Amino acid sequence: MKTNGNAAESRHKVVTLREVAEAAGVSTSTVSRVLDDRIPPSHSPTAQRVREVAAALGYRRNTFASSLRRGQTATIGVLVPRLSDTVMALMYEAVGRAAKRLGYFTMVATTGDDPADEQDAAHSLLGRNVDGLIIASSRRDDPLPRQLREQNVPHALVLRTDGISPSSIGDDEAGGYLATRHLIDLGHNDIAVLSGPLFTSTAAGRLAGAQKALREAGIEVDPGWIVETGFGIESGEEAGRRLFASSVRPTAVFAANDNLALGVMAAAHQRSLAIGDDVALVGYNDIPLSQRLPVPLTSVRTPFDQIAATALDLMLAAGPVGTPIRRALPTLIPRQSSGPHRSAASAL
Repeated sequence: MKTNGNAAESRHKVVTLREVAEAAGVSTSTVSRVLDDRIPPSHSPTAQRVREVAAALGYRRNTFASSLRRGQTATIGVLVPRLSDTVMALMYEAVGRAAKRLGYFTMVATTGDDPADEQDAAHSLLGRNVDGLIIASSRRDDPLPRQLREQNVPHALVLRTDGISPSSIGDDEAGGYLATRHLIDLGHNDIAVLSGPLFTSTAAGRLAGAQKALREAGIEVDPGWIVETGFGIESGEEAGRRLFASSVRPTAVFAANDNLALGVMAAAHQRSLAIGDDVALVGYNDIPLSQRLPVPLTSVRTPFDQIAATALDLMLAAGPVGTPIRRALPTLIPRQSSGPHRSAASAL
């Protein structure tokens, strides 16, 4: 029994820097420097010996304790509306990759669309001593960024902006313009736009870009074809049903995200309309599913990794209020859903 107790004690014993240093025949400061994963690794014989000894002894670096000594935890809180939203999941993963390269760990909290829930989630993360917040859930009238500015809490908004706090976003107006201009260049005049919720900067920007393209082309769109929606598949399906039930329907739809576009596809199928032939369709964000659909979806690609890396740079810089908003350029990815060019004859 005593032997088993010793074995258990051995398994749970915490190996210290001093023990690694003694076994490797070096100073504790050398061990600390070699095993610090925040700095580029050394490949010297001494460093290699230290790592081998540490692994053999089962040493695990206590990042929490060392971070507290520096007054930091090397942890970043990330707020997203929901992880069931593919775009938000992709954004969180991109933030996680960028944070890992900088030696940080990420912790996520979901907020829904309620500002009160967002504030509760933010306070919960800050109560866990995160070093700052990356916020993807911000509304344009959101009080949380203002409060964080007043309290000097390092933070950055990602994908969405309130126009004041440090923000890393896609150029949504440029993306909306690209999507709509693509449909116009294919010969469409009867174009509907599903904007998403206009309390977000993403929806407002993409709608502004679409309207700019329509104005430039001299196209006057039926006001009923500019539809404010949610960002979910159900919202796209509901809007699509209304658009396609009319005796005069649009021949093309720009949906301000890919989930909306998926809903439009479902509504078109219910009306026996062929996407790409009867209805041209463009989405936004280019989620992985887009190119794998039976009719691959034309979409505006958002550079998530670039946006995430910039957001972390802005947050860690902890610059003053008025830090410039950084915009990453999107790219249009044409696929089968937007269909062929429509000649004047085929449009009749």
